[in-house]
Amino acid sequence: MPHAVSRLRASRLERSVKPFLARGGPKGQRCTGCRLLPTHCICALRPDVQARAGMCLLMADIEPLKPSNTGWLIADVVSDTYAFAWARTEVAPELLTLLMDPQWQPYVVFPAEFVQAERVVHDLMHPANKRPLFILLDGTWDEARKMFRKSPYLQNFPVLSLKAEQLSRYTLRRAQSKNHLCTAEVGALCLDLANDTRAAAALKAYLEVFTEHYLRAKHQLPVDLADAVHVRLQAAIDAA
Repeated sequence: MPHAVSRLRASRLERSVKPFLARGGPKGQRCTGCRLLPTHCICALRPDVQARAGMCLLMADIEPLKPSNTGWLIADVVSDTYAFAWARTEVAPELLTLLMDPQWQPYVVFPAEFVQAERVVHDLMHPANKRPLFILLDGTWDEARKMFRKSPYLQNFPVLSLKAEQLSRYTLRRAQSKNHLCTAEVGALCLDLANDTRAAAALKAYLEVFTEHYLRAKHQLPVDLADAVHVRLQAAIDAA
């Protein structure tokens, strides 16, 4: 069954008045399961791991259409991943229902320097019988700031400010700062905080493999399934 980001992508394509072309124009057929060229497909490498935490992706308009989007990878790994298109003037009723579900403790993941200090937490609060639900604002940095400012339904939740211990290694898009992490990197840090360490390791390794296949497809190079990134992914899967 297609996951939440895949379904959101299909919905967005149905609303498109013209075909969406990734940067660089058409590159041939892409796999519907991983968005890579069929010669570099990673569907068979998708991790099967368990996670107690949930992920809620609020995605900027064309983000689900981009082959380089890494929120898709989170949905591949974390079974309880929800994805919604963000709009300033409306909100999906299903999103509001999710945020009010008593099984979840939502956290808006955003840098502390842009938030009132009383809302900021750096660790999970562990309320009884509640699972963490991490709300990730998936888009460019400017889009994420707009989503944070103009989403009143998020204003009553704690803001989780992450302290990444290493610079982003994601190389498929150019970030405004090396300190800005891609969505999957943020997701992995959240999983670590939630003690879903095996799922976090699998997601980090899966991101590395996705990046390797993406870049090799771009440059028409074969992949080596026995190289270091593939070995790390298999080790993470075996450990889970």
